[in-house]
Formats: sequence, structure tokens, C-alpha cells
Amino acid sequence: MKLMIVPVTPFQQNCSILIDETSDKAVAIDPGGDLDQIDEALASTGATLEKVLLTHGHIDHCGQAAEFARRHGVKIEGPHRDDKFWIDQLPESGKRYGLGNLEAFESDRWLEQGDTVHFGNVDLQVAHCPGHTPGHVVFFHEPSRLAVVGDVLFQGSIGRTDFPRGNHQQLLDSIVQRLWPMGDDVAFVPGHGPMSTFGDERQSNPFVSDEALGG
Repeated sequence: MKLMIVPVTPFQQNCSILIDETSDKAVAIDPGGDLDQIDEALASTGATLEKVLLTHGHIDHCGQAAEFARRHGVKIEGPHRDDKFWIDQLPESGKRYGLGNLEAFESDRWLEQGDTVHFGNVDLQVAHCPGHTPGHVVFFHEPSRLAVVGDVLFQGSIGRTDFPRGNHQQLLDSIVQRLWPMGDDVAFVPGHGPMSTFGDERQSNPFVSDEALGG
């Protein structure tokens, strides 16, 4: 499986394109904006988009997801239904942040803990990881030891929890109980900034290292 990262929107949010090279099928995870840039990256792979996947309902991750799915005639899967209230606010948020006329939408498939998302010949495991938002999900490809974690975890930091229905302890529990068991060798794409591994964060992340959590 091949990974491409396209930073989009003024928030420089990492839109991840995953390509199954055995079928030339792809998914775009969190196509929040700058859709022409995402399309250019996708075209360079020669792959065909099969689905749009969303980690959570914040504007930089899903603001233009409906338009992008419509462009390609594909469905949207994710996040968890508990983030619907964020998606419902997209038109108002677009005006507030100067990002244009955004549309609210209904996901074609709300995801739950333990679900599997399929594209091409690839299966992605779904982990429900609330805390940053109540409906945040993470996508994990076990064979390649890769996770796309949205705004749950970053290199050297963790997601904000001061938004409506955010919960700091819940976020810590999501990281420790849902991400760490995937394995220290797992590389992850965060919602912003550079990639890292779970093992590196367990060693040095000031918020969730084993030492910081008293492990």
C-alpha cells in the first residue's frame, strides 16, 4: 500500500491518500479543502478513488468532503455518529473562518469501534478514539503497520480537548487503550505536522509517554 500526504486548508491539515497498488484503488482520508491539489496528487498515482474516509467532523478535516465525494461519485464513510453535530455546523463554520460556502452532509456510513473499511484489496481497522471530539475514529492498516490518527495524537503532543464535548481524560484513555495496543512499531499520520511512531511517543511525548502517565 502506498501513502501520499497532501497538506490542505489554511490549517495545513494532512489529507492522506492511501493507494492499493494491487488494484489501483484509493481512498482519501480527510479531504477538508484545496480539492484541486488533492486531485492532482491522486492523478499522479494513476489510481481511482473508491471512497472518502473521515476521522472527525472538524472543518479542516471534512469541510469540503461532500463536494469531493460528489466529484468522484463515491461514498463517505466515517466518522462516528457522535460527530454529526460538528458536520451539521459546517455552513456556519465556513463563514466564520472565511472558508466559503461549505455544506453539511450525512455520512453514508457512520463508523463504530471494531468496524472494517474496505477498498481495493485493503482492509482498514476502525478504532473509535473520542476525546478531541466525541466521534473521532482512527484507521489502522495492520499489514503495513500504518495508522491515520487525525487529531488524537501528534509528534510530541496530543489533540486539543477545549472544544465542545471534548474530554481530556477520555483522549488519554483512547490513546493508551486503543492506539498503544496496535504496537510500538506502528507509524502514524497525524492530522497536522510530521509522522511519528507510537513507540517514539511512548518514550518522549510529554503528555502520553509511559513516564508521563506513570507507567
